[in-house]
Amino acid sequence: MAKTFRLPKAEPLLDIASYARGGMRPPDRLTPAQVEQVRRTVQRAPEAMVKVLPRDSNDLKAAGKHLDYIGRYGELELEGDDGERLQGRIGNALLKDWDLDLDDVRRQSGLAAANGRKPPKLIHKLMFSMPPGTPPDKVLGAVRNLSREQFALQHRYAFVLHTDEPHPHVHLVLKAISEQGVRLNIKKATLRLWRSEFARHLRLLGVAANATERAARGESRSSRKDGIYRASQRGNSTYMRAQADAVAAQLMKGGVAPEAGRQTLVETRRRVEAGWRGASDILNRQGDFELEAEVKRFISAMPPPRTQKEWMAEFIIARARNRSNQPVPTR
Repeated sequence: MAKTFRLPKAEPLLDIASYARGGMRPPDRLTPAQVEQVRRTVQRAPEAMVKVLPRDSNDLKAAGKHLDYIGRYGELELEGDDGERLQGRIGNALLKDWDLDLDDVRRQSGLAAANGRKPPKLIHKLMFSMPPGTPPDKVLGAVRNLSREQFALQHRYAFVLHTDEPHPHVHLVLKAISEQGVRLNIKKATLRLWRSEFARHLRLLGVAANATERAARGESRSSRKDGIYRASQRGNSTYMRAQADAVAAQLMKGGVAPEAGRQTLVETRRRVEAGWRGASDILNRQGDFELEAEVKRFISAMPPPRTQKEWMAEFIIARARNRSNQPVPTR
C-alpha cells in the first residue's frame, strides 16, 4: 500500500490580513519580497492560474484517453519528464512506460475498493494558464522548469501547450504515485505552492506574473467549475441559464433575496481592507510614499463585495438598460 505525501498546512499566497492593526502585532517592516508582491498586486500584474481538472472516470482507460486528448490525438507534441518529445497517439504507450497498469491492479484490490469507496487516482490532471497576451512559449517554459524542480526523479509526468484559446495554457499529466511508492494527495497547500512557483518561474523568464488570493485583490466572484465555465462561454450552460432565470424571476418580484454567505463575504472584505490600510501605514513608515499612494488608490478602486446572484442581477439589469437605449430600426 502506497505511503501518502502531505504538505504542511496551507499558507495564504499574500497574507494581507496580517498587516492589519487588530489582533496580532503587525510587522514593523515589509521585506523586499513582500514589497514586490504588494507592488505586483496593486498594479494588477497578471495572475497565474493552476487547476486540477475533474476526476471523471480516472481508470486506466480514461487516463489513456486523456493523454491522447491533450495531444489532440497525435496532432500536438507532448514532452516527457526525461525531455523526450512524444508524437502521435501515445496514451497507452505512456501508461505502460509509467507502470500504471500495475498500479491499477494494486488500487483495485486495495482497502479502498473493498470498503465501497472509489479507488484512489492513477494520475492527476493539471492545467497551468495565463491571461491572453502572455507569450505561449514562456508559459510552456515556466511549466517545464517548475516540473523539473517539483517532480523530477519522483513523479512521472508529461505536458503539452495549447494555444487554441485566447489564454495560453499547458496541460500536465502527473503520475499520482512516485517512483518511491509515495502517493501525492493534492491539497490547498499543494496548489498554492505550485501557483506561487509557476508565477515565480514566469517572472524569471521576463513575464509579469503574480499569485494572490481573490479576496486580497478585492474580488468576490468564486471560480466556477471548469465545465460550467466553458459551457457558459459557449452560451449553452444549462446551469448558468437556470441561475439567470431564477435571478430574473426574483428581480421581477422586486429584488434578489439575500444569500446566506453574504455576511461572510462582507466580513472578509472588512479584514482585507484593514490589512491593506495596515500595509499602507507600514510603507509610510518605511518611506515608500509612492507605493503607499498606489495602495490607497487600490483600496478605493475595490468594487463592493457581491455574491454570485448579485453579480448576475447587475449583469441582467445592465443588459436590459442597454437594450432599452438601442435605437429603434427604421425602414
